[in-house]
Amino acid sequence: MFSYLPPVKHMRYVLQDVLSATRRLQGEAGFDELDDDLVRQVLDQAGRFASEVLFPLNASGDRQGCSFDNGEVRTPDGYAGAYRQFQEAGWAALACDPAHGGQGLPHVLNCALQEMMISANHAWTMYPGLLHGAYACLKEHGSEELKRRYLPRLVSGEWLATMCLTEPQAGSDVGLLRTRAVATDDGGYHISGSKIFISGGEHDLTENIVHLVLARIPDAPAGSRGISLFVVPKIRPDGSRNNVLCTGIEHKMGIRGSATCSLDFEQASGWLVGEPHRGLAAMFVMMNAARMLVGAQGLGIAEAVHQNAERYARERVQAKAVVRPPERGGHAADPIILHPPVRRLLATQRALVEGGRMMLYWSGLMLDLAERSPDAARRERLGQLLALVTPVVKAFLTQKGFDGASAALQVYGGYGVITETGVEQYLRDARVTMIYEGTNEIQAIDLVVRKIIGDGGASLGLLLRDIADTARAERAGPLGRYAAALATLADDLGAIGKRLSTPGATTPELPHWIAQDVLQLVGHGVMGWLWLRSARASLDDRDADTGFHDERLATAAHYFAYVFPETAASLAIVRQCLAGDGVAP
Repeated sequence: MFSYLPPVKHMRYVLQDVLSATRRLQGEAGFDELDDDLVRQVLDQAGRFASEVLFPLNASGDRQGCSFDNGEVRTPDGYAGAYRQFQEAGWAALACDPAHGGQGLPHVLNCALQEMMISANHAWTMYPGLLHGAYACLKEHGSEELKRRYLPRLVSGEWLATMCLTEPQAGSDVGLLRTRAVATDDGGYHISGSKIFISGGEHDLTENIVHLVLARIPDAPAGSRGISLFVVPKIRPDGSRNNVLCTGIEHKMGIRGSATCSLDFEQASGWLVGEPHRGLAAMFVMMNAARMLVGAQGLGIAEAVHQNAERYARERVQAKAVVRPPERGGHAADPIILHPPVRRLLATQRALVEGGRMMLYWSGLMLDLAERSPDAARRERLGQLLALVTPVVKAFLTQKGFDGASAALQVYGGYGVITETGVEQYLRDARVTMIYEGTNEIQAIDLVVRKIIGDGGASLGLLLRDIADTARAERAGPLGRYAAALATLADDLGAIGKRLSTPGATTPELPHWIAQDVLQLVGHGVMGWLWLRSARASLDDRDADTGFHDERLATAAHYFAYVFPETAASLAIVRQCLAGDGVAP
């Protein structure tokens, strides 16, 4: 039977031992009341909610899916009750400002909450998944009236939110959108147009749904520069139903319990968020939060399938192992976990799951420090780093999450494709994560063109200096081999960044051709850096829990021996292209 056990011990290890999150949040971000006991309580309670409330609805929700009838959407049985428990427990408010009813806890703890909920039930988690992004967008760009009207109810979870960008003719290229907004005499707007692929666009979990909609004001400039952002609620402030109609839901290969809706807006009442024609800048606050969430989806899926693949490998008996422990004696066959190819699959999964957790939580910690550090220069530096790594978190973790789900299914063999085993659902659920919130190809182009070339390699330089400093400190010690490999990659990335950022040094197309390879290099640069820090933490703390820390050290060794060398192929491609030998006509 497929199961899920929240990995709270490793979560605490990442937060406390690897990232020193509690100490840094207290000292640098003003979370004075935060301590390790509070962190443990939050993780324990979040794990209990995920495993005991959400996970039992996962397979049944996938089988049942959502139903649609005359504009109304019904979610799978149990979803609404689980949402009430989520709301009543205050999970929606976890990392929100107490001024709006939030608990005021760090974003990094919300990353942990999201990971566990996704591991337990990806489809259900889609519904509250955009709450924090909508909250952050309105908090930063909304008028005082919009903040007063919507923030408390979003923070409490009384209302849910959506992000309405995509149209039939305008997917990733939002500059092609046609939805129109016409000013009304009362200071609002009438919104007219159609949106598709809207997660949670209609459902039965909350009475109201707050749609954040991109649209054009008449005479707006063409392209993305002419887009504005509007709040368009399902229920108007006077209690009447707005002119927002769900015209259907998609029937999908995965996340079937999540309602993916088509919406028609017919002179629907809306209110401007931020400045006219500056809608994308405001929406990017929500989009960046969503990209972090999707990275968490890759991690959460990989964690759940790895747990089950490892358990199955201990139970499934097939053939004699090449080397078997003495206690196997005269048995005719061995558990498949004793076979080296299976052990390698599982060890690689573990390395990517634990490395992915460090990457996600490090990003969440940076978000906390970038928002709350008293040092303005420090906030700016961390903001640069966060902008650089956000597309990496999204694309790298979702690709590795899908790869992990595929590897887990491989461990199951023929049983993996059978619905009852559970692993095939996670593979189906994982596939869309590499597409929505900006395809992974777009994330790679964003990294290379907008972030690396766009600032002349300055942000990349900040990251590489941090990596090089850690590697330098470990060169002469027992982790010297890992440090040397990481330092070499940092040097290579620095040279690539410098070349790409030199005006006229490449053809206009070349950065786009190699963008995915550069993203893989940066992803392994960050993950390798964090694995080096993890190995140092486990060496220092080994006597406190020898078995646990020896597992971390063994996994670090596997990462650097079998996973980190992926960088060689990406480096070869990038170097060849930069030399002029690898660009397609």
